[in-house]
Amino acid sequence: MCIVMMRLNCSPMWSVVSLLTLLLLPLWEMGCSGLSFNSVPLPPVGTYQRSCEGGAHHRQRRSWVWNQFFVLEEYTGDEPLYVGKLHSDVDKGEGQVKYVLNGQGATSIFTIDENTGDIHATKRLDREEQAYYTLRAQARNRENNLPVEPESEFVIKVQDINDNEPKFLNGPYSARVPEMSPVGTSVVTVVATDADDPTYGNSARVIYSILEGQPYFSVEPKTGVVKTALPNMDREARDQYLLVIQAKDMVGQMGGLSGTTSVMVTLTDVNDNPPHFSRKSYQFSMSESLPVASVVAKIKTLDSDVGPNAEMEYRIVDGDGLGLFRITPDRDTQEGHITLQKGLDFETKSSYTLRVEVSNRNIDLRFLSLGPFSDTATVRLIVENVDEPPVFSLPLSKMLISEAAKVGTTIGTVSAHDPDSTNSPIRYSIDRNTDLERFFNIDATTGVISTAKPLDREVNAIHNITIFAMESLHPLQVGKCIILITVMDINDNAPVFAIEYETYLCESARPGQVIETISAMDRDEPQSGHRFFFSLTAEAAGNLNFTLRDNKDNTASVLTMRGGFQRHDQTMYRLPVLIMDGGSPALSSTNTLSIRVCDCDPDGAPQSCGSEASMLSAGLSTGALIAILACILTLLVLVLLIVTMRRRKKEPLILDEERDVRENIVRYDDEGGGEEDTEAFDMVALRNLKLVRESGGKTRRDVTPEVPSLFLSSRPPPDNGIFRDFIWDRLKEADADASAPPYDSLQTYAFEGSGSVAESLSSLDSLSTDSEQNYDYLSDWGPRFKKLADLYGHSDDGNLFAS
Repeated sequence: MCIVMMRLNCSPMWSVVSLLTLLLLPLWEMGCSGLSFNSVPLPPVGTYQRSCEGGAHHRQRRSWVWNQFFVLEEYTGDEPLYVGKLHSDVDKGEGQVKYVLNGQGATSIFTIDENTGDIHATKRLDREEQAYYTLRAQARNRENNLPVEPESEFVIKVQDINDNEPKFLNGPYSARVPEMSPVGTSVVTVVATDADDPTYGNSARVIYSILEGQPYFSVEPKTGVVKTALPNMDREARDQYLLVIQAKDMVGQMGGLSGTTSVMVTLTDVNDNPPHFSRKSYQFSMSESLPVASVVAKIKTLDSDVGPNAEMEYRIVDGDGLGLFRITPDRDTQEGHITLQKGLDFETKSSYTLRVEVSNRNIDLRFLSLGPFSDTATVRLIVENVDEPPVFSLPLSKMLISEAAKVGTTIGTVSAHDPDSTNSPIRYSIDRNTDLERFFNIDATTGVISTAKPLDREVNAIHNITIFAMESLHPLQVGKCIILITVMDINDNAPVFAIEYETYLCESARPGQVIETISAMDRDEPQSGHRFFFSLTAEAAGNLNFTLRDNKDNTASVLTMRGGFQRHDQTMYRLPVLIMDGGSPALSSTNTLSIRVCDCDPDGAPQSCGSEASMLSAGLSTGALIAILACILTLLVLVLLIVTMRRRKKEPLILDEERDVRENIVRYDDEGGGEEDTEAFDMVALRNLKLVRESGGKTRRDVTPEVPSLFLSSRPPPDNGIFRDFIWDRLKEADADASAPPYDSLQTYAFEGSGSVAESLSSLDSLSTDSEQNYDYLSDWGPRFKKLADLYGHSDDGNLFAS
C-alpha cells in the first residue's frame, strides 16, 4: 500500500476522483512496467507516486511527492480545524511508525497525530498576514526514531474569504474643476484597495458608486473616475460640493463589504460675468489747488468673478477733460482712479464731464455670447474755488551780472500776479536764508532785482536766491520762484605760480641745463582759455647764472647759463619771474623762484643742500628739534614732581605706624582704592584695641598738643576691655548673621560702658540741699573745667558758692 494523503470533506467531484484513485491502487500494485500515477494537484488530495522497473515485480522504497493542502482563514469553530492526513505504506497499523511535522507553524499552529498522521490547525489563520506555510513531514520508527521514509516538503495554503472591506488609502480627496465645464469633464480619480486575494473569487473586485453629490457629479463604476454630470455649474451660485464615494467588493453584489471616502470639489472661476458700474453717473468735487497727479475720484466697478478674471481696464472715451484727466485701475481693489494731469483753475473752467468705460482685461472667448464684457458711465467733476497764492510768470529764472557791476546795478525783473478774481496787489521780497550776505535787493513793488554789494566771481560764481510774492490783501498767500544769478568773469586776478616750487641745482650742473619747468594758474576763467607769458624781470634779465625760456604752452623752463656752482660760495639763488596773462587789460605778477645749490649723486638726485643738509635729510628743522627737546624735559620734570609728592604722602602722620585710629581724625582729599586698599586706613587698630594702650603717649607729627591730657594728672585712663569685648561680640554676630549687610558695611552701636572717669555731671541732685556730692575734683581738670568748678565747687565751710 502506497502513502495516501486525503481529505474527504471536499466537493462531490473530488470525492469521486478520490474514490477512483482507491480503485486504481490494486492495478498499480500489480507492477505494470513503466506505470506511474500522480493524483491531479487538486485541493483535497495529496500527490503520491509509485514506480516499477522492467517487468519484475520488485518492490522499491516509496517516495512522497506532496501537493499543497488548503485551509480556510478566519475559522471560528471550537475544535481544531482538520487540514489533511499523512499515511505511509510502511505503517501496518501496528503502532511501529510515528509521524513528525516540522517547518513554519509546526507545533505552534499546525499539529499532527503521530499515530494516525492527521494534521489540524489549532489557531485562527489570516491570509492577509500569511498566505501559506511550508512544512516538512517524515515517518519514523517509534522504537529507534530512525526514518522509515525520506523527509518530504509540502505547503499548506490559507484559502481566502471575503473578510476585508475596500479602503481609500489616499482619501479624503479634494479636487478643482472650472465652472461651466461640460458634462463628463474629469474631476478626480479615486482608488480603493482590498486586502483580500484578487486571484480567488470576487473578494477583491471593487465597484465604485456615488452616495452623495448627485445629480451634479457621477463616478465610473470600474475606474473610480469622478466626472461632472450637469452642465453650466456656476461658481457664483455655489462654489463647493461634498461628494461621498463608495467602493464595494464582490462586484457590488449583496453581501459584499464596502468603504467610503469624501471628495471636496471646488469650482474654479472663469470669466463668465461682465463688469458693470454700480451707477450710470457719478459726481465729484475737487479743489483747484490740487497738485498734479492727485486722485480726484474713485469709481467702484462690480464683477462677480475673482482673481485675474476680475481685473479691469478703464479709459476715458469722451468728454471735455481728455487731456486734463487720466483713469487707471487700482491693482488691489480694481477701482477706477481718476488722476489730475494738469493744474486746475476755477477762474478758467469750473466743471468737467467725462464718459468712462470699463472692460475686463482677460476675456474668455467661450462666453462672449453672454453679452459685451464692458460698461460705460458718466462722471462730472466740479472745481471748487480756493484763495490761491500769487503765481510767477516763470517759476525759474536765470540772470547774468558782471562781477565789475557797481552797487545798485539792475540785474533783472520778476513778475507775479494774483490768479484769483480779487487780483490783489503783489509785494516782493528776497528769502534771506538764500542770500545770507545780502548781495541783492528787490523793489517790493516793481520786482526789480539789483546788487547791494560788490560781487566776486572767484568767491561765488552762481547765486541761487528765492523770491517771495505776497498778496497785499491776504498776506498769508505767498508764492515763490527761484532766481539763478550767474556772475560773469572779468580779468581781475593776476597769474601766479601753480605750486610752491622747491628747485635744486646740482653743483655739477652744466650750462644750458633745464633745472625746473614752471607753470602758472589764474583764478579768472576767460572764455577763450588761459594764455600765460613768462619772462625775467628787468633786474634779473642781465644775471649771468640763469635764464628763462617760454615754452608757449603756458609753461616755462629755467636753464643754467654757466657751470661750477658751489655751495660754499652761495647756497641759495632767488630768481624773480614775471608772469602775464592774456586778458584785457592784461595783468601780471612777479613770483620768486628759490634755487638751492646741492651736492648730487651721479644720477642727479640731491644729497645735501647747504648748511641745513642734515636737517633736510632728517625731515625736521632746527626749531622743530628744539621744541621736541623742550617737551621731553618738561615731561621729565613733571614725572619727578609726581614721584616726590607720592613719597611724601606715604609718610605716616603719627610717630608709630600702629596709630590709635579712635583718637585721631585724619582728613584725606583722595578717593579710596576699594577693598584692596590697605594703606589708607589701618584696620589692625580696630581688630586689636590693645595697641591703643601700648602706643602710650605717642603723638602725631603734624599736630602740637594744646593742653595736656585731662586724665594723666588726676586718675588713670579707663580700661577699654569692655569696649573691646563689646565690639568683638558684635563682630562675631555680624559674621554669623546670613542676613547681615556685606563685610565692608558700617555697623553702628550705642554703648556707653560701665562708667565714666568724670562720673555723673547731672545737676538733679544739686537742687537738694541735702546733696552730699562733691565737685571739688573739677578744679583739677584744668582751665577748661574752671567754670564748672566755680559753679559747683564748695568753699572751706562746705557751702555751695557761685561766681
